[in-house]
Amino acid sequence: MNLRVAWLLVGIGTFGHALDAVGQTRTGREVYQFACAACHGSDGSGAPAVESGYPLVPPDFSDCNFSTREPAADWVGVSHHGGPNRAFSPLMPAFGEALSRQEIELAVSHARSFCTEGAWPRGELNFPRALVTTKAFPEDEAVLTVIAADGVVTNKFVYERRVGPRSMFEVIAPLEFSERTPGDWTGGVGDLGFAVKHVLVAHEARGSIVSAAAEVLIPTGSTERGIGNGTTVVEPFIAFGQRLPARAFFQAQVGGGIPFDRAQADEAFWRMVAGRQFRQGEFGRLWAPMVEVLGSRELTSGAPTHWDVLPQMHVTLSTRQHIRANVGVRVPVNERAVRSTQVLGYFLWEWFNGGLTTGW
Repeated sequence: MNLRVAWLLVGIGTFGHALDAVGQTRTGREVYQFACAACHGSDGSGAPAVESGYPLVPPDFSDCNFSTREPAADWVGVSHHGGPNRAFSPLMPAFGEALSRQEIELAVSHARSFCTEGAWPRGELNFPRALVTTKAFPEDEAVLTVIAADGVVTNKFVYERRVGPRSMFEVIAPLEFSERTPGDWTGGVGDLGFAVKHVLVAHEARGSIVSAAAEVLIPTGSTERGIGNGTTVVEPFIAFGQRLPARAFFQAQVGGGIPFDRAQADEAFWRMVAGRQFRQGEFGRLWAPMVEVLGSRELTSGAPTHWDVLPQMHVTLSTRQHIRANVGVRVPVNERAVRSTQVLGYFLWEWFNGGLTTGW
């Protein structure tokens, strides 16, 4: 332990004993000033560490782009067990023995208050990503999704980037392969997609978030090889997320597809997913079992409504929890004679939180 950290822990202990002796209650500001301000600054900017040449440059807590992304529980985990708990620098000390869990939570709450721009949705509304249902929270991430069923394999590459506090755009590039006859595979790039999303409502206290979005599919696929729709398609939709008790959550997406070629039918779709988050240990690996219910229908007379159910398991892979995976099976509930079971999975990289090879 370096001298700076040792001095901080001694000071915290002295501070705690003094307050206990007079029966006073510590406030978040008081705990933060004694435990955190020496490095992170009274205003959360990290100025003291930068000015003193300390080898670890702390993040700026007043930068809402940084401080709103993750839920408070992640901050508590790092503060309780130290930087290595999430593959950060060991120069970030563990305060679990010097402070109570309540005191750490109070200090974290004060640290997050340095972001004063209410437009930024909080990380408590950033629920695990499902395999099909689009989430409402804006992200900076890259995702590779693989879908396999009856001689057809689709690889979908998605790049997402936030723009300001509430918006994001994404680029979708599918690569499809199909087996026309046994052993005869063909493939190529499918229809490229471009999407924008904007958060309309984000209410942390109620645990609710609502976004509006639109995706445009460009006919870059080859219809001769059975890849793509052969026409531009616009897909507007609304996405919703709701925090539930006991670390459970619910997400929904409702929208439709409107092809430019009016010989093709419009489509409506609705998607719902419910799940619950479990920690491996108090602050360890995150597991999130989920079940999606998926419905769609072409808007033509007599067209059937298709229903699917999709159980799945979402898990964090890296210590920093910025690398994640999900795998599930999409099972048709009706129209089984013409629709097959699919196996789906994705590999997700939240690139804002670190590189592919860091944080393990």
